[in-house]
Amino acid sequence: MGIQKRLVGSYFVVICLTVLILEIILNVSVRYYYFHNIEETLMNQAELSASFFQQYFGDQDLEEQSDRLLKGFASHSDAQVQIINVEGRLLQDSNGLQGDLIMTEYIDVQAAIKGQPGSWKGADPNTEEAIYAVSYPLQANGNIVGGVRFITSLTETIHTVKQITVLLIGVGIIVIGIVTLLGLLLSWTITRSIKDLKQAADQMTEGDYSIRVHKRYQDELGSLADTLNMMASRISKSEQLKNDFIASVSHELRTPLTSIKGWAITLKASEVSNQPLFYDGLDIIESESDRLTHMVDELLDFSKLDNGRIAVHFTSVDLTELLQHIGRQLTPRATRQGISLDVKIEEHLPVIQADENRVKQVMINLIDNSLKFTGSSGRIFITAHTVPGKVVISVEDTGSGIAETDLENVRQKFYKGDQQASGSGLGLSISEQIIKLHHGELRISSTLGKGTIVQFDLPIE
Repeated sequence: MGIQKRLVGSYFVVICLTVLILEIILNVSVRYYYFHNIEETLMNQAELSASFFQQYFGDQDLEEQSDRLLKGFASHSDAQVQIINVEGRLLQDSNGLQGDLIMTEYIDVQAAIKGQPGSWKGADPNTEEAIYAVSYPLQANGNIVGGVRFITSLTETIHTVKQITVLLIGVGIIVIGIVTLLGLLLSWTITRSIKDLKQAADQMTEGDYSIRVHKRYQDELGSLADTLNMMASRISKSEQLKNDFIASVSHELRTPLTSIKGWAITLKASEVSNQPLFYDGLDIIESESDRLTHMVDELLDFSKLDNGRIAVHFTSVDLTELLQHIGRQLTPRATRQGISLDVKIEEHLPVIQADENRVKQVMINLIDNSLKFTGSSGRIFITAHTVPGKVVISVEDTGSGIAETDLENVRQKFYKGDQQASGSGLGLSISEQIIKLHHGELRISSTLGKGTIVQFDLPIE
């Protein structure tokens, strides 16, 4: 069963139960109101009549004064009035019933001749009409001498109650119909959005990430549509980055392999006596092998980081010695490219707890990027200084800089702002993950054509 059917079905059941309960309460209340009013009215009339009898006829014979009493009682009421003696025998009736009838079969009469007011509802024995009767005791000198009985027809009351009941039922049916239509409309608006989301999700499972969900309403489902669209956009972007990465890595791997193979063939075909060619070839093979090893190491590091399997081994690290060593290591390359590499370190840098090899890897990645994008006569500055609770290390260059549109993406895996540049596009992503494992933060700022500054901090423990 679909969501719409379950939603409408549940809604319909709840509304029906609610309307049914309200119908029962209202109908019971209406019946109680009308019948209780009749009882109260008749009881008040009977009580007033009994009080009148006790005050003005209490010392006279009930049977002798029954005719006068009947006329007096009946003149102030539209109900049928009966005068009954203490034995329950009918003395007078305003509708002309013959006297000497025994009325003790009625419970209201039984109560009255025993000194208590009573009421009875039933059918008239002559006309079979529904009636309501109230009897009240008549007292004289503290003794029960009879009772006065007021009787009224319930035909009009029952008819009125039935009309109200039919009206209430009709209103209830209309309410159920309106609410059901509203429930169908509401469920349709909900399920329509859900169907849109499902169709989009189905297409995404088939690999079509270009699909976008139409956002119909500003609600939770609308937020879910935004999230799904954002996810599809990011997946599409990741797919494109992945494809670019595969193409880039394929090219990067093919280039040194081609060079290695070419030089291997050249050396194999050449004479061993050609010593300069032989050593040049070995140098190139060694250099290209190192480049392949570096790329494979990056891929392995990325795989470990992506799966959360990389571990850092914290030891005491002298940052001053480490940064100066890295400067000395990369200065020859910078000199070959005509770039000035300066290391400016604050005196008395503290010894920190870190993974020395991983920090060195981050620094080499950052400096390598600066060397790639800084032209001849450019400068690279490596600086380090302390702030409360941490050491801030910076690599600043005067290179080509990063465009603002690329600056937000350079941290992403596989991303390469310059597709012609060498490398896998993983260096910054790996470096940022390593810094996070050291509980630090990596920050990048750049101005196109002027240079780039990459900073990261390491906590002092």
